[in-house]
Amino acid sequence: MALDWFKKVEASKGLFAVERISLIYNAITTLLIVLLFSRMDHPVTMLVERLGIVIITFALIFLYQKYPCRLSAFIRMAVQMSFLVYWYPDTFEFNRLFPNLDHLFASAEQALFHCQPAVEFAQLCPSMWFSEPFNMGYFAYYPMIAVVVIYYFIFRFEWFEKVSFVMVTSFFIYYLIYIFIPVAGPQFYFPAIGMDNVIAQNFLSIGDYFNHNAILLPGPGFEQGYFFDLVEASQEVGERPTAAFPSSHVGISTISMIMAWRVNRKLCYFLAPFYVLLCCATVYIQAHYLIDVFAGWISAIGIYIFSTWMYKRWFASRDFRLVLNR
Repeated sequence: MALDWFKKVEASKGLFAVERISLIYNAITTLLIVLLFSRMDHPVTMLVERLGIVIITFALIFLYQKYPCRLSAFIRMAVQMSFLVYWYPDTFEFNRLFPNLDHLFASAEQALFHCQPAVEFAQLCPSMWFSEPFNMGYFAYYPMIAVVVIYYFIFRFEWFEKVSFVMVTSFFIYYLIYIFIPVAGPQFYFPAIGMDNVIAQNFLSIGDYFNHNAILLPGPGFEQGYFFDLVEASQEVGERPTAAFPSSHVGISTISMIMAWRVNRKLCYFLAPFYVLLCCATVYIQAHYLIDVFAGWISAIGIYIFSTWMYKRWFASRDFRLVLNR
C-alpha cells in the first residue's frame, strides 16, 4: 500500500494528546527546577530550553493548522518523541542532588542471587559470539520503537495518536521514577566503589558522589566489534549515571512488543529476537542489575495499562480523524 503523506486530516484546533502530556511533564519538571533552583547546576539554561520546547510545540501546531495532512500530523508527534533524547539526560540534573541508592540495589542483588549477575554474565560469555549479538540487541532499542510507531502511522493511522501518547507517557513515567529513585547501575557504581569492594561484597553508600563524578565502566566486548563500538559511542555521548531502576530499555521495549502483537503478529515475531537480546544485554553490558530487568517487565504491564487508560479517560482527541477516501 502506497503511503499518501499529504492525505488530508481534519485540522485539530488544539493539542494532540502527546503534546498535552509533554507540556504537563514540562510543567512538572519546571516546578522542580524552581523548587531546587539554588542547588542546581544550570537552572536558567534548563528553563530556557523548556521554553524553547514549548515554542516549537506551538509553532508545529500552527504549521499543522495551515497544512492539515498526514505529514504535518506525523511531524508534530515525531518531534515530541524526538524530545525524549533531551528529557532522558535531563533526569540526571535532578537526581544527582539526592543520595545515591546503588548500595541498596547491589546489596539486594547479592542477597537474591548470591552474586552480581552483571559481573558473572560477562565473565561466562566473554567471546565476540556473545558480545556482538547482545550489543546489537541493545543498540536496536530505538529502532524497535521507531519500527512499531511508523508501522502504526502507515497501516493504522487511526491509532497513531494513541500509540504515540502511550509511548511518550510511558517514557515520562519512567523519567519521573528516575528523578526520585537515583540508581546509576553497575557501569557507574562499580567503578565508583572499586571492583575490590564489589568482589568483597562491600557495597558502600556514596551519597552525592555522582553530582561531581560520572566515570563509566567500559562494557564487556571487543574493540573490533561493530555493534560494541556503536553502543560505546552512543553511551559516551548520551549516557548519565541515572535511570537504572527499573530498566526502561526492558520496559519500553516490552510495551513496544505489546503494541506490535496487537497490530500484527508477524511484526512481533520479527522483533522478538532483538527484544530477547536487548533484555539480556542490559545485564551483559552492565548497564543494569538483574532486578532492574524484572522490575522493567513488571512495570511495563502496569504502565501500559495506566497510560492506555489515561488516553481513553482524559486525552483522546475527537478531532484526530482521517478523512477516508476509500
